[in-house]
Amino acid sequence: MHARTTEGRRAAVLGSPVAHSLSPVLHRAAYEALGLTGWTYDRFEVDEAALPGFVDGLGAEWAGLSLTMPLKRAVIPLLDEISETAASVEAVNTLVFGEDGRRTGDNTDVPGMVAALREHGIEEVESAAVLGAGATASSALAALSRVCTGEVVAYVRSEARAAEMRRWGERLDVELRTARWEDAAEALRAPLVIATTPAGTTDALAHAVPERPATLFDVLYEPWPTMLAARWSMVGGAVVGGLDLLVHQAVLQVEQMTGRAPAPLDAMRKAGEHALAAR
Repeated sequence: MHARTTEGRRAAVLGSPVAHSLSPVLHRAAYEALGLTGWTYDRFEVDEAALPGFVDGLGAEWAGLSLTMPLKRAVIPLLDEISETAASVEAVNTLVFGEDGRRTGDNTDVPGMVAALREHGIEEVESAAVLGAGATASSALAALSRVCTGEVVAYVRSEARAAEMRRWGERLDVELRTARWEDAAEALRAPLVIATTPAGTTDALAHAVPERPATLFDVLYEPWPTMLAARWSMVGGAVVGGLDLLVHQAVLQVEQMTGRAPAPLDAMRKAGEHALAAR
């Protein structure tokens, strides 16, 4: 990894909507800690239709882009190269521009999840449960392919979603079984539960948290804590939150875009915590 110049480089997060993104806070905190005084990181509201023109219009001063929904798949045709991890989930959240302008796509959500779990002492589990079946759920399955040695049960709302998750399980070589969302309370007894659903979706499950829960990874960071995470923590279970994921995936983005490693994890986390507290 080659360190890049400290002068005049740019990066940004793109998405729609994107105003809520904490990425500028995290990346700017990293630049300050690394002494990259000439670097800037912004946010731009960009949808799928506008993405090709936006990317094509960027100059040589651009180091990279963070991509959020709905652009993680839309960006793939615009790339010169894609990492194995990104290809495995058909989702790119990181675009790095080479010194020659070459565009390389990667997915730091998957290793970010693994790193967040490891930070909380989760290196390996015998089984796991996933709540939800959206784009984040496929990244969760990819992460579980690295830490789960046995069955993963995905709790979903429709047969169409169940079929999609089974396809992802086959693709990612995960021993996957699907179950009805109505039975999602059963998921809470798994050694590791990953909640990938939108805000409010798991609130009704808070009353079903067992007396001695294991580990919950709730990918939301706002609002925080979720009702499920609050109850889980109250009865003594271990909780990994969405900010943990956000910071760890951003650390990997900073390292790729700047060529500086390790990125300042603690400074980035503190900046994120401060920003969330101020909202």
